[in-house]
Order: sequence, then C-alpha cells, then structure tokens
Amino acid sequence: MGFLDILLGRTKAVAPDLDQLFGLPSAAVTLEAAAGFKPTGTGAVCFASVEGGAFAQAHREVQELLDADAERTGPPVEVSRDEYGYSWLVSRREPDDLPALVSDLHAVNSALEGSGFGPQLLCSVAGFQDGGPRRLGLVYLYKRGTFYPFAPLAGETQRRDNALELQVKAALADDLRIEQDLSRWFPIWGAPGL
Repeated sequence: MGFLDILLGRTKAVAPDLDQLFGLPSAAVTLEAAAGFKPTGTGAVCFASVEGGAFAQAHREVQELLDADAERTGPPVEVSRDEYGYSWLVSRREPDDLPALVSDLHAVNSALEGSGFGPQLLCSVAGFQDGGPRRLGLVYLYKRGTFYPFAPLAGETQRRDNALELQVKAALADDLRIEQDLSRWFPIWGAPGL
C-alpha cells in the first residue's frame, strides 16, 4: 500500500488464508473453557452456485474426495441449498473429531479454489453448542481471511445473541484472526448445523 492509498483511505484486500481454519481446534479448547461450548461435529462450506459443467465437475470431485474417507463414521457429505440460493457442502464428524472436520472444510475450500472457483466461496462454519439450547457457529469469511461468531437465539426467528457473540469475540482474540468490522458479521440463517 502506498502513501497515496493511506491518504485517500484505500485499503488493500486481505487475501484468503485457508490455513487459518487449522486454528479452530485450539480455539475450541478456549471456547469450552470460556463459555462452555463444545463442537457439534457439523461444519459446512457455503458458496454461490455457478451453472456449467466445469463447476459441476469440481463440485462432484470435492464430494467424492470427502465421501471416500475410510475413517468417516457418519453419513457422507451432503449438499443443501438455502432459501437465498446459496449452496452448502455439509460434513459431519464425531463431535470430538474437530481436526478431521477442519480438514474437510479446508479440502473443500482448497479444491474449489484450485479449480478456479475461489470467487464463489463465501464462508465456512463449524458448529458448537453449550449442552443446552444455545448454538454457536464460528464463521470463516473466505474473502476476508477472518472469523466471527454467529449465535442465533434458540426458538427465535432470525434473532441473534449479540452479547454471546461479543463474549466469544473477546475470548478467542488470541486464538483466531477475528473480523474487527462488526458490520461484516453477516447472519447465516438456516446454515446447516446451526
């Protein structure tokens, strides 16, 4: 970034750093100690669907790669579409096997990025719950290279637990690259696993 960019307030876009996803297991330990949340074993990658044979082929290859995992004890990887038209590739693992879930999320992102579909990647999310009705997603924003917490209120229609989100932000500040611009903490209503 040059001097003129600084004067004019322009900023350089943050490049995605998929290796940030590997910080989730250590963040999960902090999250459990600070707020009592444990992994649910469900994670998903959200992307804007693209029509065409190349994207369909890349999508099939990603799903086949993850479904071929011999150590997977749960159901195969699922594909769903939300009410907004976005696609979700959902992986389910044992709740205590967060490293394998993170590897799945990383593999999906890497494969789509490697096939030239990085611009279609929106976010990845890993689900957590506190043993009660409260749920939490740690969301990785692909285009920003940052995380933020998303906590939908149990039993409420499209309402968030903002206090919990801010508590998690403070607790995980040393574990994950947290998105500082709260206006980018987009709600992911209907996300699989939340």
